[in-house]
Amino acid sequence: MLQYVRSLVFNTQMYVMMLLMALVFTPITLIYRPFAFTACRTYCLWVRWTASWMIGLRSEIRGEVPRAECLIASKHQSFFDIIMIVSEVPRPKFIMKAELRWVPIVGWYAIWIGCVPVDRGKRGQAIAEMKRRVEEGRASPGQLIIYPQGTRVAVDAKLPYKIGTGVLYQQLEQDCVPAATNIGVFWPRFAILRKPGLAVVEFLPAIAPGMEQRAFMKRLEAEVEGASLRLMAEAGYHPPA
Repeated sequence: MLQYVRSLVFNTQMYVMMLLMALVFTPITLIYRPFAFTACRTYCLWVRWTASWMIGLRSEIRGEVPRAECLIASKHQSFFDIIMIVSEVPRPKFIMKAELRWVPIVGWYAIWIGCVPVDRGKRGQAIAEMKRRVEEGRASPGQLIIYPQGTRVAVDAKLPYKIGTGVLYQQLEQDCVPAATNIGVFWPRFAILRKPGLAVVEFLPAIAPGMEQRAFMKRLEAEVEGASLRLMAEAGYHPPA
């Protein structure tokens, strides 16, 4: 019960602070657009810091943080893995659901840092739209982040890897950096309770451009899922047989 109350207080202050920081940072960002990255990073570092002492959830980045232009293909288990990646990657921009554009504060800053909104309808149309929008945004350098499974995935769920990541890998002709996480063990989907422990995002060795699409997707899934299972086991979670 105590951890539940602590989680509730933490969740509340997280969104209150988002509003307060937006009031301070938005006027500056409207004048100088690149400041949006500083604003987002500051907020994410705040959330990581308050999580460490308010709910006992420490966080750690492992592996080499990508700093050059690249594609990052990451496991996605909760809002907190977004927080961790944005706090460390210099110029992050995400492939995101189109409807997020209309979410106050989050949507504004997502557009300002160059995120790519994609309307997830028919697969062919969605991929064509994604390719077009990514090509339009190539003038703005940075690290493009995509979630290969397309959504948050609970620790005990298994969803297929979607071909969009392979399409972008071939289109961009850049290194793809896989990223694994165990965050869902501590920060479940659609739950208030946050559990104490060590949340990890691990950047794995880059996959160089030039692989055939199907082989690339197979390798990406094996590496991300294998590393995520290892991190979850380290956190004390073992999936059912």
